Amino acid sequence: MTVAEAAAMRDSGKRERKTHAGSCHCGAVRFEIISDFPELTTCDCSICRRKNALMVKVHESDFRLLSGAESLAEYRFHTHTARHYFCKTCGIYPFHRKRVTPDYYGINVFCLEDFDPSGIPVRATVGAGMP
Repeated sequence: MTVAEAAAMRDSGKRERKTHAGSCHCGAVRFEIISDFPELTTCDCSICRRKNALMVKVHESDFRLLSGAESLAEYRFHTHTARHYFCKTCGIYPFHRKRVTPDYYGINVFCLEDFDPSGIPVRATVGAGMP
């Protein structure tokens, strides 16, 4: 990418798509995503309010679980469609499979290494009102 292209991208608010590594607190669960972070989201459903995560949505083709599948506990509630994952050792929520778009993951951006969410727009989603 040229300096001019990078400047145009910055001025337009767009970010470069790149790979970001993530993990739970104890490191048992490790993953990576590819994203340009067009926006981050919060959700007001009962579980998201309690876990207080700031999320980015990525397609399953842009997500890779590197290690720790056996360290993940899965939690489902209400319609039992969304799959919320937690580390069995440290209890951290790194990601979930989304309810409305099950081919996407919601990634807890606070689990990403060397990631600064400053300057990325945050959109509040209304999960509590979903049937």
